[in-house]
Amino acid sequence: MTRRVPIFATIVVAAAIATMIALGIWQFGRAEWKADLIARYGQAQSMSSEVPWPRSETDLEQSLFRWSGFTCERVLEMRSGAGTSARGEKGWRHVARCAVDGGGEAEVALGWSQGPQAPQWPGGEVRGIIAPGGVLQAAQPVEGLAPLAPPDPSDLPNNHLAYAGQWFFFALTALVIYVLALRRRRSSPSPR
Repeated sequence: MTRRVPIFATIVVAAAIATMIALGIWQFGRAEWKADLIARYGQAQSMSSEVPWPRSETDLEQSLFRWSGFTCERVLEMRSGAGTSARGEKGWRHVARCAVDGGGEAEVALGWSQGPQAPQWPGGEVRGIIAPGGVLQAAQPVEGLAPLAPPDPSDLPNNHLAYAGQWFFFALTALVIYVLALRRRRSSPSPR
């Protein structure tokens, strides 16, 4: 007596494999999109014309790596985090969250130091490059700080080809496991 292939389990495994393959193909498209985005950011970085400070997420996306500026009317908060100087030294990046002219808030990376102690800065006009995260990286650091490494579009990760490979590997693994399970089922003695 031969055992039949379990229909429900086969449908579930086939649907899972098809989904994993579709996700792998989708990641190929994402890889192309990210490469185009990084190239566009590279072109934006070479533009010398300044753009108005973006007030929406859409404007921000179109303005990344461009020159801009705003007036920090009041410093709302100062924070320090890991940063790299223009000379490649590791240390602290100091960022001020500001109330800006015309309403709203914005952040400006004021500069780099070896220690976490935030600088005293009353606010004022700032100019620089719009970095990922919507932070204006000041072209001129405030007194007592060194310049930060400029934002670089090539630092943006483009892991999508690796993700595609993972999805295809998962699909292949699921197929192999299912085939082995079917073989084992066929070779086991049938109940009497």
